[in-house]
Amino acid sequence: MKQASDARDKEVTTGEVSISGNVDFDALTDESISKIPTDLYREGMIYYGRTHRHLNSTFAYTTSSLMELMSWDATDQIELIDQPLLLMAGSKADSLYMSKEAFDKATGTKDKELFLVDGATHIQTYYVPEYVDQFVNKLKEFYGKHL
Repeated sequence: MKQASDARDKEVTTGEVSISGNVDFDALTDESISKIPTDLYREGMIYYGRTHRHLNSTFAYTTSSLMELMSWDATDQIELIDQPLLLMAGSKADSLYMSKEAFDKATGTKDKELFLVDGATHIQTYYVPEYVDQFVNKLKEFYGKHL
């Protein structure tokens, strides 16, 4: 937070923007990627860095934005949702705990579902046809029932 706060102060006082998080995707080797211990980051390096990367994209972000990232909570006031709610995730997603937490906190609706695609990791839900098809079919069912 201190680093992000200092970066924000610098932006305001000097106009200089500090950048963090830049990844040199071209320098990543198969060996270095294979050493990343979590599916989310290992598969993310492949997906965002190789197979689905736009030539102009980077992982760079402003250092000052870290304050917002650290303090923002997607489930803040989720209990106010009083409409049908569908949360979807892969059963092997590193981020599944976040979906489960959101589901538990969404107490304003009784019409809610946590739909899991068996065997899918977080990144695989973006592009693996058998997983994407299950999500699309679930969305069609959900929207067909509630819209």
